This record gives sequence, structure tokens and C-alpha cells, in this order.
Amino acid sequence: MEFFLLGFSDIPNVRWILFGLFLVIYLTILMCNSIIILITSIDPALQTPMYFFLSNFSFLEICYVTVTIPRMLMDLLTQKGTISFFACATQMCFVLMLGGAECLLLAVMAYDRYVAICNPLHYPLVMNHKACVQLVIVAWTSAVPVVIGQTCQIFSLPFCGSSTINHFFCDIPPILKLACGDTFVNELAVYVVAVVFIMVPFLLIVVSYGKIISNVLKLSSSSGRAKAFSTCSSHLTVVVLFYGTATITYLQPKPNQSEGTGKLISLFYTVLIPTLNPIIYTLRNKDIMLALRKLLAKILT
Repeated sequence: MEFFLLGFSDIPNVRWILFGLFLVIYLTILMCNSIIILITSIDPALQTPMYFFLSNFSFLEICYVTVTIPRMLMDLLTQKGTISFFACATQMCFVLMLGGAECLLLAVMAYDRYVAICNPLHYPLVMNHKACVQLVIVAWTSAVPVVIGQTCQIFSLPFCGSSTINHFFCDIPPILKLACGDTFVNELAVYVVAVVFIMVPFLLIVVSYGKIISNVLKLSSSSGRAKAFSTCSSHLTVVVLFYGTATITYLQPKPNQSEGTGKLISLFYTVLIPTLNPIIYTLRNKDIMLALRKLLAKILT
């Protein structure tokens, strides 16, 4: 059994423009995140928990976009769009697993900033290397069994109608629209998983930043307040962008989400936000920019 990913075949006149645009975006994401991983690995000044988490986040972003964009590029190039049942299930599984890992890793990064700003004296003890590795492992693996179970549940449904997926990758909302029979249990499971992996980490982030802002406002030095806010503003920007679009996709009632709107929102969290993330983190981070300049100086000399 095969599905057909409609993608952007309904606007064939801009096919080559979209192909060139998405190719440039994909290469930019790969290059920028690889540079972040490289400089956080080789620069001694960046051997801290914050940059350890940032390095993991950059690697996660590379994996996340690689699951969707190359397939989208191939469909734009060949105009075929056919995808096997197993390949579709595999793609959905990896998108959800990596998306869940990103939610949890963003929460871990918020906790790191909370400890650094609110308990600076205990920071080296609390965020030691072993603790950081354990937090990253939990972030990467927690969603795996849940997502595998949910994917198997969705793809065990009967698909007896159309096989055309009005999307550019295999995502839950468009797949459920193709299923025959009652999908209430599946939709309920989607809501439960979305609450656990989107809303719970988001609430933890909100609590962390509430405590951070409260502590920062108590600082007597205006330069200290500015420095504390600058270290958090990048992370907070990424959180708002990612969680906002993910919430609209997976927590919005099914009848209210049009296919065109769903496709546009998915473009935000699968393509646009991963493109902005390295820019947000590098341009607003003096340590990263300094390390980048030192690396360029070494390469050029």
C-alpha cells in the first residue's frame, strides 16, 4: 500500500523556486548547526553545561530537518510524491520522536538557566557533567516508546478511502483524515501525548522563567540584569516560536484545522524555526560570536 504526498503540487508554477529555496534553507541549517557543534566542542571557554545543551540542540535540529526536507526536495524534483506505507510510518515516528525530544531539551535548557541565575553557588554541583549527560539522555529517549506505540496504533487503522495526503510529510492530522471508521481513541491519544510532551515541558519552562525574572529584577546592578536577560532571551524566543506552532498543530480540534493552514503551520516548525534557531543563538550570544571569530582567524592564518 502506498500514499501520495500532495506537497506543493497544487502550485506547480513555483516548483523550482520552492526547490531552490528549501535547498538553500536545508544547507544553511546543516552548516550553521554544524558550526555551533564544532565551536562548542573545541573552544575551552564554551565547555559549560549551557553550551553542552546547545550543542545537543543543534544536533537535534539537524536530525529533525533531515527527516522532512530531503523528502520534500525529492518530491519537488520528481513530482511523484509516492511514499510507501512503511516509509510514511517511519517518517511520522521520527518526526514525533525528535519533536518530543526538542520539547524536553528546551525544558532542560530552561532548568539550566534557572539554576545558573537563581542558585549560582550550587550551579557547578547541581549541573555537573554526569547530571547534564543524564538530562540529555532522558530528553532524547523519553518520547521513544510512547511515539512508537502511537505510530503503530495510527497505522493499524483501516485506510479504505483516498490515499492522497494533503501535506509535504506524514503527520498525524492529515493521516487521521484518511482513516476509515471511528478515530476518537486515536485523537484522544494524540491529545494526551501532546499535553505530556508539549504542555508539561512548556509549563516547566514558564515556571523556570518566572523564577528567573523574579530573581533578575531583584538585582541592584542594571548591567547584571541586562546580562541575565540576554542569556535567556534567545532561548525564550525559540520556546515561544516552537511551542506556539506545535500547540496549534496537535492541540487544535480536528474540524477547525484546514489542510492549507495545517501545511503552513507545519512549515513554520519544520523549516522556518530550525532556520532561525542558530541565527537567534549565535547573533545574540557574545561567547559564540567570539569563538566563531577565533575559529575564522585560525582558518585564515
